[in-house]
Parts: sequence; C-alpha cells; structure tokens
Amino acid sequence: MPEQTKIYFIHALTPLHIGTGRGVRFIDLPVMREKVTGWPVVPGSTVKGVIADHYGATEEARQKDEGLRTAFGIADSGTPTGGMPNAGSLVFTDARLVCLPVRSLYGTFAWITSHLALKRFYRDFEAAGQADGLSVPKDPAQDEILIGEVSSSALCQDGKVFLEDHDFKSVANEDTAKWAKKLAGWIFMEEDWKEEFKRRLAVVPDEAFDFFCETGTEVTPRVRIEEETKTVQEGALWYEESLPAETLLGGLVWCDRVFGSKD
Repeated sequence: MPEQTKIYFIHALTPLHIGTGRGVRFIDLPVMREKVTGWPVVPGSTVKGVIADHYGATEEARQKDEGLRTAFGIADSGTPTGGMPNAGSLVFTDARLVCLPVRSLYGTFAWITSHLALKRFYRDFEAAGQADGLSVPKDPAQDEILIGEVSSSALCQDGKVFLEDHDFKSVANEDTAKWAKKLAGWIFMEEDWKEEFKRRLAVVPDEAFDFFCETGTEVTPRVRIEEETKTVQEGALWYEESLPAETLLGGLVWCDRVFGSKD
C-alpha cells in the first residue's frame, strides 16, 4: 500500500441513492450492495467522479490543466504532452458502510456498526497507519449490544436499548469507547457532534447488523406527472431505495504513478 494512503469518509446529510439500475423485486431502483455481505456500498469510481466534478475536471479542462490531468486522468490520447490515455493518479477504494443510523426508543436514533464491519475497517486504519491503540470489539451475544459508557449513552435506560422493534441488553465496552472517540475525531469537526456520536455509537451482533442493513434503508415511492393534466402518468410509479441521512461510510485514497508516466 502506498506510503501516502489516507482514509476518507462520507457522511450522508440527506438520503443517498447510489443505484444499480432496475431491480428484480418490489424495489424498482435499489441501492448498490456488496455481493458477499449484502451491505450498501459506494463504488470508488463514483467517489472519484464526484470529486472530479467538484473540481470542474471536464475533459476540456483536463486538456488545459496538468494538475487535473494528473489527478483524474484523461480519455483522449491527444494530450498537450502527447501522453497515453490514463485513469489518473488518484485511487479511491469503495466506500464501505461504517455506521448505519437506526431508530431508537431512547435518544431518537443510534449509529450502529458490528464486529465484522469494524474488523474490515480496521484493515483500512492499518493501511493508513492509524490503527494505534485500537482493538476490534468482540461480537456481542445475540441479545446484547456494546456501548462505550452506559452512564453517558443516549440509547440506554434501565440496562436496555431498543432499536426499531428489537431490544438488547446494554454492555459497556472499552474498545467500543475507543472506536467512538477515534471515529468522532475523524468524521466530525464540531465538538458537540463528536459528543453526540460517542453517545450514540453501538456495536450490534453481526446477524442483527445484516438485518438492519437489509431493512433499515429508506424506500420512497416516486411518480411522474403529466405536464398538461397535472395527474400521474399511467404506469409512472416506481419505488426508489436510499441510504438514510446520517449514514457513515469510509474507504482509502492514495496517489499512484500515472500509467505511461516515467515519473
């Protein structure tokens, strides 16, 4: 892994739809999911495309700007320097799910994660040299949920945490507290949001995390309106799936040598 590997995060402030085209079940436009885990994911190519758009890296702009051309690549071989078409030096891995917001009886909502989700993300921390002092929390029992500190948690009351229609017995866990502090420092700039995150982070059993990843997304009906009649166009009803606001995802980014470059 390159020496300058960094971690990046995506914090969804509004519902986020990264689609895969037409679905085969009742959801017409589902979100993209990993094949093996079934968890929502944002492809690295999508992230890179959004960043390129933010910096105005159109094909025309890349022809004129060497920095944009180096970072994001160029499709046309007719570059000012006569170089080959390439994908650029910036490499983004897929943004994998770190925390999913789930409705809670106490504290409004929880940011949930799991042993397996954190174990996978721990590898990213190691690759970026940021894993010092961290250990992956154990996978809790089926009726348990790990939180940093019971006394300061926004989710716990009388030793119980209720997520959607599931109830868990709360268990204080030091490793969870360390992850809460680490992630809060990485993702949030405001001190009050750092504290909110630490009060709401919870590690659920892997099987429960799978269930919430399957059922915890937003599904919104959409219609198309006839311009003249202002009524719903016949057959123009579909259902679109999105990740809920406050979803947190993360991945790695680094600079690679540009293909075809001697530098």
